Amino acid sequence: MAISAADVKKLREATGAAMLDCKNALEQNNGDFGKAMEWLKEKGLAKAAKKADRLTKDGRVEVYVHPGNRVAVMVEVNCETDFVAKTEAFQNFTHELALHIAMANPKYLDVADVPQAELEAVKAEGRPAEKYYEEVCLLKQPFVKNESIAIGQMLTEAIAAIGENMNIRRFARYELGN
Repeated sequence: MAISAADVKKLREATGAAMLDCKNALEQNNGDFGKAMEWLKEKGLAKAAKKADRLTKDGRVEVYVHPGNRVAVMVEVNCETDFVAKTEAFQNFTHELALHIAMANPKYLDVADVPQAELEAVKAEGRPAEKYYEEVCLLKQPFVKNESIAIGQMLTEAIAAIGENMNIRRFARYELGN
């Protein structure tokens, strides 16, 4: 099956993937646009996994103040190079992350940060640990703008799209009166 340049361009615009990757995805999936998008997504997640042990020493501290000045967030997101830290895609990711933290009010970054005593108290109440993690752990929380994706998955997809390892290092959320 011949793949047209228009199809490749359309897939590139939809995914942000390289032209050659888009062409290969369409060829591998006999021109099926939906399957090609899924193929690129899987390939991107595999690339992200390969980048996981790369050092992240650059990055950005995003500061977000919610309208009304009652809630403020600071979040540090690291990446491999200052070049990526200056890109619009990276800056948009950090902004969306700060906005999510302002709205969802996570207590911890990841599951490993939850104190054992707190987890035991949750289990004693009969609440499932996984459900609790989704409430209090940033990486497990569903994204406030799209609850079908967790923040951890959003990070993995951003790594795949941007092409560098990224790491949410820490965050602080301040609320007036708390």
